[in-house]
Amino acid sequence: MALIVQKYGGTSLGTPERIIAVAEKVMATRAKGHDVIVVVSAMSGETNRLSAFAHKVSNTPKERELDVLLSTGEQVTISLLSMALEDRGCPARSYTGAQVHILTNSAHTKARILEIDDQHLHTDLAQGLVLVIAGFQGIDVHKNITTLGRGGSDTTAVALAAALKADECQIYTDVDGVYTTDPRVVPTARRLDKICFEEMLEMASLGSKVLQIRAVEFASKYNVPLRVLSSFKEGKGTLIAAEEPMMEKVLISGIAFNRDEAKLTLLGVPDQPGIAYQILGHIADANIEVDMIIQNIGADDLTDFTFTVHRNDYKKALDILHHTATDLGVREIRGNDRIAKISLVGVGMRSHAGVASTMFKALADDGINILMISTSEIKISVVVDEKYLELGVRILHAAFNLEE
Repeated sequence: MALIVQKYGGTSLGTPERIIAVAEKVMATRAKGHDVIVVVSAMSGETNRLSAFAHKVSNTPKERELDVLLSTGEQVTISLLSMALEDRGCPARSYTGAQVHILTNSAHTKARILEIDDQHLHTDLAQGLVLVIAGFQGIDVHKNITTLGRGGSDTTAVALAAALKADECQIYTDVDGVYTTDPRVVPTARRLDKICFEEMLEMASLGSKVLQIRAVEFASKYNVPLRVLSSFKEGKGTLIAAEEPMMEKVLISGIAFNRDEAKLTLLGVPDQPGIAYQILGHIADANIEVDMIIQNIGADDLTDFTFTVHRNDYKKALDILHHTATDLGVREIRGNDRIAKISLVGVGMRSHAGVASTMFKALADDGINILMISTSEIKISVVVDEKYLELGVRILHAAFNLEE
């Protein structure tokens, strides 16, 4: 008998009929002799609906009160799912984050989990109960309700699996696993049977929407095996676990991409110590995250400095640079908010040469110009014009034979 933590997202719980279908999945797992803890999100669209209400009654709602409001979405689904289980003869008990005592810091709307009191959960499991727990929420030391931010239910599920030393954490969603790339862009994309934490972290950080990066980080830190499964069809899904020693590793596991990129360039920047800090310090102070950075070697003690940010932060970053440029004596500022990033990910890159050259040749052969390049031990990312994104992904998927 194993202890399984299952997490169901809002799409899986969007209607009474789907809640009943989830109850039957939970019962099927329990019928195999396993103990089951279920973590649920709010019904699809509910968190956005509640947030919209808040902004209709207040121009600047207090974050503490937002957390009180938004946490009610999960309270609805834990009660409805528990009712559905009980009605079908499966003993169940619902818990809010506060009742489980998921202790977080006090950063409202983006709290981080500090500890979980798992003692009474073991007691309830020993009594044969299915535990239905609200994701996305916790409580701080002052007894304030907190929420964990977008994707917080995934994090709740992994944290519970780690605290209770579960055998597996299963994330049920609207896709049946992790694919070599988005099947909507490349119809021949292949579902992966397994991927290691390190590769999944890169995929999540580079634009793959299957799992939230915080949940993967948590799973990697505590070595919790994750499995991505579909709520709507049967299958083995994709296992995400620690890397296993192998004679030969797959060269490329997948291609991630991100449309939400913007590029800013400062031309004629004084080439002197501290210049990068003087440029990016103000950007960081505005809570804008910087992704890729390139500094060219210039002539006449001048250089060019380019970096990328999320497209939503483009105008804000551009305004900051115009103020900074005056102080630094920068010759010109250029910006482009119609770019995209394509990334190859695979632990096999550690021991294989030629990945970059194959990538660059494949893109060049189809006339796709590379604007920026960034590499790590298991990743190569390029920035291209947004209009070439889907073509570039399809070309690279074929170049590395990922459909096989």
